[in-house]
Amino acid sequence: MGGGGNMYSRTTKDSKKKNRLERVPSSKPPFTVGDIKKAIPPHCFQRSLIRSFSYVIQDLILVSVFYYIATTYFHSIPSPYNYLAWSAYWIAQGCVCTGIWVIGHECGHHGFSDYQWIDDTVGHILHSALLTPYFAWKHSHRRHHANTGSLENDEVYIPRFKSKLRWYYKYLNNPLGRVFVLAFTLTFAWPLYLVFNISGKKYDRFACHYDPYSPIYIDRERLQIYISDAGILATTYVLYRVALTQGVTWLVCIYGVPLLIVNGFIVLITLMHHTHASLPHYDSSEWDYLRGALATVDRDYGVLNKVFHNVTDTHVLHHIFSYISHYHAMEATNAIKPLLGEYYQVDDTPILKAMWRDTKDCIYVEKDTGSHQGKGVYWYKNKL
Repeated sequence: MGGGGNMYSRTTKDSKKKNRLERVPSSKPPFTVGDIKKAIPPHCFQRSLIRSFSYVIQDLILVSVFYYIATTYFHSIPSPYNYLAWSAYWIAQGCVCTGIWVIGHECGHHGFSDYQWIDDTVGHILHSALLTPYFAWKHSHRRHHANTGSLENDEVYIPRFKSKLRWYYKYLNNPLGRVFVLAFTLTFAWPLYLVFNISGKKYDRFACHYDPYSPIYIDRERLQIYISDAGILATTYVLYRVALTQGVTWLVCIYGVPLLIVNGFIVLITLMHHTHASLPHYDSSEWDYLRGALATVDRDYGVLNKVFHNVTDTHVLHHIFSYISHYHAMEATNAIKPLLGEYYQVDDTPILKAMWRDTKDCIYVEKDTGSHQGKGVYWYKNKL
């Protein structure tokens, strides 16, 4: 299911038989980034402005169709069927808008076109419409890509050590506690990360994606943070004017609930790419760019792989070559699988089942006792 067919059906026979939780190698790979690049067909590195815009138009048409149906027909649907109609609208609109957010993310990686100013303009508009500060997140996200898997320098989703777990973790390490944590995380983690840098890299002072002088950014990036803030303010003002004319309830139903779903998917997708018992994390004595980039996992969201423009099932490739356009990502992924071998991790477990399993098993990281592997290699565990 998903872009270009079923991800699972395209995996090799060996990967089908492989235990999904079997650890990937943490030693230095016998191949280089250059070797991986040579394995990818050259046309996969070509970006088409027309093709990229076709996906924007496609998604905007779907958003418009869903909006038209909801605003034209839902008022005439009797209760309780109208609740089912609204639920369907929220889910469908939230999923398509997540795809739009993903295109904005691709702009941030310069994967939309050959022109940086076009990428930034499109990304700024799309992300601002979804209340994401485009340039602010673009710069912090770039640092995440540059330091993936590093316990000291990664920008987000840095695992905790057992000795540094908060006191309340032992009370949440049960099914009821896990439901609460997941509900809170999927609902609030994205805005909390943007405002307070929750789950982000620890800085020596307050870090915020809306603050041009936040320690997240360097001097040459600060002007663009102002531009991001202006985009958020413009969208907020438009929403305010809409609320005055249409009412707050109308705005929440048409825009607010789908936005919550978008925010939830942003967190879920990124969390599941970097939270898996088979993946290592490294301290400074062991980390290097390639091993860090390989410390991620491709997931299968079924038909949503296509809706999300394959950001879900080509993430390993994305961390090696983030500027490859999404419409080439599946072909490029299939091209590098034979070379990566055991270093490539894919988990086709149904995503809700995988979410429950991995948030249960991956609470903190520690070294293996008596391990013959590198001393700076850490693995997810849960022995509370």
